[in-house]
Order: sequence, then C-alpha cells, then structure tokens
Amino acid sequence: MEKSCEQALEIGLPAIAFTDHADFVKVNPGQYCVDIVGYLDSVERCRSKFKSLRIHSGVELGEPHWFVEETRLVLSAGKLDHVLGSVHCVRQGDRIIDASQLTKSPDVNPAAFAHAFFTETLAMIDGGQPFQTLAHIDYPKRYWPGYREQDFEEQLRAILVAAVKRELVLEVNTTRGNVLCPSQTVLGWWRELGGAAVSFGSDAHDPARIAAGFEQASEVVEAAGFKPAAEPTALWRR
Repeated sequence: MEKSCEQALEIGLPAIAFTDHADFVKVNPGQYCVDIVGYLDSVERCRSKFKSLRIHSGVELGEPHWFVEETRLVLSAGKLDHVLGSVHCVRQGDRIIDASQLTKSPDVNPAAFAHAFFTETLAMIDGGQPFQTLAHIDYPKRYWPGYREQDFEEQLRAILVAAVKRELVLEVNTTRGNVLCPSQTVLGWWRELGGAAVSFGSDAHDPARIAAGFEQASEVVEAAGFKPAAEPTALWRR
C-alpha cells in the first residue's frame, strides 16, 4: 500500500482509493478475502505518512448476494469510502466457475458462461446488498477474445436499468490497458438509460499499474457524454 501511495504521488495523482477484494469463493489461488481490520490499520498508517495525498478506503465485494452474513461482517468493521459490488463466478451444475477459466477449461462454453454471468450480475443488483459502484460489468471480456457486447445487449441493458434504479455508479475498468470494460458502446447505453455517473478503476494489483489507461478512458467517457466531477477525482457525471 505504501509503494502504491509513493507511485500515486510520483505520477501526480491527488488521491488514491484502495478497494481490496472480499472474495468468499476460492476458485483460483489468487482470490482472497481482505483482512478488513488489518486493511483499515494500513490505510490509517498511510494517511499519517502521506499527508499530501487523499487516501480513500474501500472494498470490492465479490458475489455479495451469495454471502450476506460475510458481507455484513466486512462492512461493519469500520468506515469505508467506497464499496464496489462485483461478480467473478457463476454456478454451473455442481461447479463454481470463474471467468479466468474460460481460457483454461475447454469444457466451459464462453457464451453460456457470459449469459450466466449477466444473470448473476442482475441478481446481485436486485439483491439489495449495500454497494454504490458496479464493478467490471463485462468481466468475461477479459478472458474471451470472441466477446461482443452486442450479443448480450438485452441482458446488459437490463443490468443497466437496474443499476439506474439503484442510482449506482458504473465503473470503467482499465486493467487490460487498451481494452476498456465497458466499451464506449455500453457507456452510451448507460447514458441513454439514465446512468448518472461513472468512475475509473485501474484494478492495478501492482503499484506500477496505478491509473494505467486513465487518459484513454477519459477520452472514451467524454465521447459518451460524461464530464469530470467538480472535485478532481476519478468520478465523471453526465
């Protein structure tokens, strides 16, 4: 966390948000659930050390509608500035499959996975769990070269309508460099359907990747009709 703060200052960011994962499903070795108490201690330590940097706390809840009590315990541990809701996994029969397995498991049908993923994302939004930002709405896009949002337009639009009703912020995730999640097409649907705001997330997992892709994301988001919020943050409004 300290190295990330140092990098943020190095590249001239006025603020940084750490939204560590709270993933209760363990499909891949890299998935983990944040030690929320230790995390909050680290945030306070960094705030004391890097006084010229605004440091926001947060968490990314994985499948919170599957884990209501676990989610409650994470959120009750202390004040968090940002809470993201995300889906990484779907249930298919007696298996739980993560999107990253699309390129590793030949028995996983990418289209079927994507349909299930969008169904699960809608269920998460409708489940009423307390998050304010909808993260990486088209996560399968990272791992499926044949992904086309037009093939899932009906489901995506239903998700966006539900997100508008809850007044959620839509995350623009830049973790794959020149492949934005979502694309300008989906951002256009978001604005058309009444979406009020988007936020940027580099999903860095590495200090060197902090804010990577934000310049391109700014151009795409502006082309979709959103403008920077008055305060210099990663939040853009219509």
